Amino acid sequence: MPVRQLSEAVVNRIAAGEVVERPASVVKELVENALDAGAKRIDVLTDGGGRRLIRVTDDGAGMTRADLDLCVERHATSKLDGDDLLAIHTLGFRGEALPSIGSVARLTITTRHKSEPHAWTLTVDAGDKSDIKPAALGEGTTIEVRDLFYATPARLKFLKTDRSEGEAVREVVRRLAMSRPDVAFTLAGEDRAPVTWSAAGEEEPLMRLGDVLGADFRANAIAIDAERDGVRVEGFAGLPTLSRANSLGQYMFVNGRPVRDKLLVGAVRGAYADYLPRDRHPVLALFVTLPTSEVDVNVHPAKTEVRFRDSGLVRGLIVSALKHALVREGQRAASTGGGATIAAFRPVTMARRAPYDWRNSPSRPTPWSPTHGNVALGFEEAAQAAFDVGAPSADARVESFAPNAELIEQPLGAARAQIHETYIVSQTRDGLVIVDQHAAHERIVYERMKAALDKSGIARQILLIPEIVEVDEGDASRLVARAADLERFGLALEAFGPGAVAVRETPSMLGDVDVRGLVTDLAEHMAEWDDSLPLERRLLHVSATMACHGSVRAGRRLKPDEMNALLREMETTPNSGQCNHGRPTYVELKLGDIERLFGRR
Repeated sequence: MPVRQLSEAVVNRIAAGEVVERPASVVKELVENALDAGAKRIDVLTDGGGRRLIRVTDDGAGMTRADLDLCVERHATSKLDGDDLLAIHTLGFRGEALPSIGSVARLTITTRHKSEPHAWTLTVDAGDKSDIKPAALGEGTTIEVRDLFYATPARLKFLKTDRSEGEAVREVVRRLAMSRPDVAFTLAGEDRAPVTWSAAGEEEPLMRLGDVLGADFRANAIAIDAERDGVRVEGFAGLPTLSRANSLGQYMFVNGRPVRDKLLVGAVRGAYADYLPRDRHPVLALFVTLPTSEVDVNVHPAKTEVRFRDSGLVRGLIVSALKHALVREGQRAASTGGGATIAAFRPVTMARRAPYDWRNSPSRPTPWSPTHGNVALGFEEAAQAAFDVGAPSADARVESFAPNAELIEQPLGAARAQIHETYIVSQTRDGLVIVDQHAAHERIVYERMKAALDKSGIARQILLIPEIVEVDEGDASRLVARAADLERFGLALEAFGPGAVAVRETPSMLGDVDVRGLVTDLAEHMAEWDDSLPLERRLLHVSATMACHGSVRAGRRLKPDEMNALLREMETTPNSGQCNHGRPTYVELKLGDIERLFGRR
């Protein structure tokens, strides 16, 4: 087949395949153009998930008649001052977006520059460019894209449902709105009520993030701000106890450009490795700023990935900035725990008030049921069902005692009672705290173990009689292969025939530990490791597993002095607001919230 020159229409449609993947791609290009034009208000309207209509209106600088005529031509752009592709100071620079969109849809551009007496309009229908005509419009630009991909019907088959495409559009606008809190955004469509994000001032950096990510993020966010060798990282990160099952709550920006970069995602995972299990992900918004010569934004057609000249510097700065911030706020637990507890209650409504005779009170608690007679309980049934796990495994009696008045002024207050021999109830000056004794002590033991490793190593205790633990042959070989690493943690073991290991020493700080359970859990964790997992992450897994086995177990009755000692140690232990698995160690209820439950406020 001979070589031939492709027509302009075919070239534009090929370029459209790179730039215009779906309606959300069109919205991204058009909104970025509006931001580069200096817009302070951007309105986005979609219909059919963007397939039937996309309209983006802005109050930016607009274009002159000559610029409008040139903007739909190939390789024409206003985003570059010269020929240096590394000197990119705008969101867009490729120049193919508008002609590519016009080659597969019906594109109408109406714009007015302040130097023009009136607006001008231009239409591109499947690549056919119309004459420029006068139009009525205030200063700014309005771009309409109708019947997307009607000129390439095969592309329509790859679009998802209108709801899915509309959600992708919403996510694109959310990311761009987070990157520019000084710009007001409005998103409307046939499948949603209009959403408006008002412009926020520089003195309120959390306002826009809270509007987009929710009030929970605003209440549980940690400020991030670090700089090194011309690279700056700032933004906000959620507490480890405010986590999700996926990484969709992580928003990264490089020089104001929303990106999804593997390097940045890996840095975040590494920073939270000491706080969250592998199946939980933090919620955060990080903004990386560095000289344009140090980053290449032209490595992906959709500009969602970047390449750093010094990737080690960027990754190290993100990890250290997040770790320092998490240590600084390590004793905080997410306020969502207390909010969820309050939400589990509702005002008691009684259809009939039954007389109560204390002499008829049963001598022991009766099994819980959603209703008792005609009296509705004070829990939402769905919330209460989560606690209906049958008979308690521990003693359900509550042992209360008088508080120490001096301790009430402490951050975690003074212990008042132990419930189900698992939870400590503490009274503070303006509320109460409920502590999970096992989770709290697990974090304390974990931090002790890390501190001992950094200093002189973990002290060991020799077993009088070695403990023989039978495991799978594969698990036994993995344990023996990691014997040197385990010995650093005070656990000395050796092979004892096929499918068994002999444990001779255990960490002294764990006390009387269940050796069989500890070794079995370690073997299960090691089976999930791979060669790519860093040594530091492996050692953290070992520390967390040992801390879990060496902590105060649920079901153990504590004395008042022991409870208060645990509270005081939590106040001085780093990261005591969450256990090694990312769960909160305590829930705090403010007195005002409790009073609202009973109608006192």
